[in-house]
Amino acid sequence: MRDFRNLGSLDVEIPPEGVVIIGDNGHGKTNFLEAIYYLVLFKSFRGARDRELVRFEHAGFFVAGNADVRITAGYEVAGRRKKVTVDGQEIRRLADAVGRLPTVVFSPADREIIAAGPATRRRYMDVLLALSAPRYLTQLAKMRSALKQRNAALRRGRLQEAQAFDAPFADTGAAVAEARHRWVATWRPRYGELSRALGERGTAHMSYHARHHVEPTVEGLLRALGETRDRDYRRGMTTVGPHRDDLVLTLDSVDVRRFGSAGQQRTAAIALRLLEAESLTVANGAIPLALYDDVFAELDADRQGRLLGLVREMLPGQAVLTAPREVEIPPALLQLTRWGMTGGRLVR
Repeated sequence: MRDFRNLGSLDVEIPPEGVVIIGDNGHGKTNFLEAIYYLVLFKSFRGARDRELVRFEHAGFFVAGNADVRITAGYEVAGRRKKVTVDGQEIRRLADAVGRLPTVVFSPADREIIAAGPATRRRYMDVLLALSAPRYLTQLAKMRSALKQRNAALRRGRLQEAQAFDAPFADTGAAVAEARHRWVATWRPRYGELSRALGERGTAHMSYHARHHVEPTVEGLLRALGETRDRDYRRGMTTVGPHRDDLVLTLDSVDVRRFGSAGQQRTAAIALRLLEAESLTVANGAIPLALYDDVFAELDADRQGRLLGLVREMLPGQAVLTAPREVEIPPALLQLTRWGMTGGRLVR
């Protein structure tokens, strides 16, 4: 890692079983995890722009990792240029490199997946499917491009021009919606099982809700676009399609987002992350690297023990954990190597 956030220059070899990084908040623990995950999606998992990841008053950052492959990613502020390589070969289309290092991140901020609006849950599905479903990221990018051009034409009041993008939007949108529907249908029973294993007593359920009940087909999308064309023209935006859909999570038929307690929302978020880990394992045939950003400290002893049991079963591979103090590390994880983090520097 070179000049990534407050991490000046770090060269580390993470032990095969993993490591615990201990340090006060604000010293770089989460930045360390963020740098690792940058090699997965080539974006910040915290939503920061690339230039915001560059160490203060430096020209750019560079991150490299060796696993089954060697992946590098660099960004230069001048020209806003990003360069990614896999085994020494520069990658022209980032979609060809995304997900080469299967990884899942657990964070206290995950509760926002449940508590925030539909866009946050769509992003959860989009990232998961980009890492596990072939061609999903390409179809998603094409859908967004067609949507952007359609909306631009609507804002200019050019209805016929907007109609020209109905077909490309429907073609790619149908592929995106169908992939999301398929994933939810496949993993719905497992979501309920994981929720129970984490301590929820009610019946946990997840479903995919398409706005205006649009069918996830090209014909269904084209029909919906035609039916809402006048409304889209008045509002200057496309009001139906996968960009408006939602992943709905309920507990005993009650919406967890609107009526769930903080604990229930946290449990739902952890269940989704465990689903993500299992989905990546199935898709890639390998257990993903697990990053835990101070996630155990916020759980009571019962839920902490339940999560540890599931982690040992589902994510027995390499793990990187962070904690502000050693007393907040679950006893079952104290056998891992421990490093300290102070001011962006690691102390072994």
